[in-house]
Amino acid sequence: MKKLILILVLLLSACLPSIEGAPQFLIQPLPSTPEASMGNGVPILWINPLVPDALRQIALKWSLWVSLDSAYSNLRLDIDDNEPLLGENRETNWIYALVTPFPTVIDGVTSKELMDGWHGSSTTPFSGRPFLMDAATLAVFSAVWGPPAPGIIQTAPSDQLLDIAWRDRPSWAIVPFENLDPRWKVLTVDSQSPIDKNFVSSQTLSGTTIKYPLMISFRLSCIDPCPVSPLPALPPSNRDPSKMTVVVMTGTTSLVRGTAYMMNIKGITYPGRDIQAWLAQADITHISNETSFYDLCPPPVMDLIGLKFCSDPSYIALLNYVGADVVELTGNHLIDYGPQPFLDTLALYRQNNILYYGGGENLSDARQPLLIENHGNKIAFIGCNSVNIGQYPTAASDRPGAAPCDYNYVTQQIAQLRSQGYLVIMTFQYYETLDSQPFAAQVRDFRLMAQAGADIVQGSQAHFPQSMEFYQGGFIHYGLGNLFFDQMGDDPKMPGIRREFIDRHVFYEGRYISTELLTAMLEDYSRPRPMTADERAAFLTEYFSLSGW
Repeated sequence: MKKLILILVLLLSACLPSIEGAPQFLIQPLPSTPEASMGNGVPILWINPLVPDALRQIALKWSLWVSLDSAYSNLRLDIDDNEPLLGENRETNWIYALVTPFPTVIDGVTSKELMDGWHGSSTTPFSGRPFLMDAATLAVFSAVWGPPAPGIIQTAPSDQLLDIAWRDRPSWAIVPFENLDPRWKVLTVDSQSPIDKNFVSSQTLSGTTIKYPLMISFRLSCIDPCPVSPLPALPPSNRDPSKMTVVVMTGTTSLVRGTAYMMNIKGITYPGRDIQAWLAQADITHISNETSFYDLCPPPVMDLIGLKFCSDPSYIALLNYVGADVVELTGNHLIDYGPQPFLDTLALYRQNNILYYGGGENLSDARQPLLIENHGNKIAFIGCNSVNIGQYPTAASDRPGAAPCDYNYVTQQIAQLRSQGYLVIMTFQYYETLDSQPFAAQVRDFRLMAQAGADIVQGSQAHFPQSMEFYQGGFIHYGLGNLFFDQMGDDPKMPGIRREFIDRHVFYEGRYISTELLTAMLEDYSRPRPMTADERAAFLTEYFSLSGW
């Protein structure tokens, strides 16, 4: 009998049609007399139509009889209404996200603004704009919050919401956590975001329990006497922090000249003082350090003439302070004082448990992808230097240095890594320009990496921040600007060079699900600080426009 039930479940679930805008159900043939079967201990499950599809699919794998009528069931998967029940029960907390198209300046709302928007208030940041969700999400929040104001909600199948939201910008939407996509920007609600490692779905303050307003609890309950013991397992949530990896990517670092001078005066860790938390809290923190550490490095001066760079080995303390896990070695100045300081720098990184890629002891070492498994996510870093001219020697079979760009080799490498289940982050040391827009060859080469399957393509060469785009499933940021470098915009040809992007990428269960743009302003020739709200709004508005959004 059990084998027959399992076969029926598999066959029916495979043939189940998709009903647009409505939950799917597995309609099982019930025993001849449902009441008698229930009394004889046959487990019959009812799934509330409000249950999200991902949770419903879990329940359908239990190989139980499923009824569309709750009256003919002794197992029920339903919204948790906090009512006490007889018999066994299990609970899961389903996390939803408040989202908006990626090129949106607004970063978050309060729970009051969220509820005001639901009830039709004209005072919310998105007043008068579409509030999007699929039919199942509308049903579940209507059950919990009460019905929305007439005409406020626009429903569409979940796979169409993104396109509609981008077409009708500005707009906002509610989606289950499992439906996140990098083209969505996740908005905070009361400063809480489910893509944040410090996200708290529920906390007790002064004796009052405060829940993240977009968390819905569902309960699997059993009518006593329960025909199944123990009850089938439910996941604690659709969001499991043990499956999430946060990677923070940064722009150009060169601990030389004015930056090094300020470090000697105000302390080695001074440049990282205001953004240390941004970097150190990530699972993987990337630094693109363009210069080698050298024991005989001359003392730094503010107005160094020429472009021959090195850093005192003691400055490695700054990288440790900000939690650097990975150093990119595609920079132009790694061999300024010859190969030995660079080889010594590789040894220094190894001593400090800092991994590196994009450069190495020889060409083979420089080309090696850096492979990291973190929280179940397989992430590969590869990088190369496209400049490759006599002034900036790159690695060869008998010479250390940065990996030169061989695009046929790199595209094959990306495809191979993808076939092995890796999420690929590809970074360039490209030709530098003091322009927010990439030039034609840069667009061509960066897009080639996305076409090959790279999830993230980044320009680490850009002292001046550049535009970005989504392209064939990947996120391309042509240049983030500096991180730790002394360009303060004293040259009138470089307005805006103090502005910096720090990109925070989120991966979950082997998928790239989100990117958050952190923004900073350089101070004291050395120290980036978080932008003020007005600075950030102006910066994002400008760069979203430059990106064609």
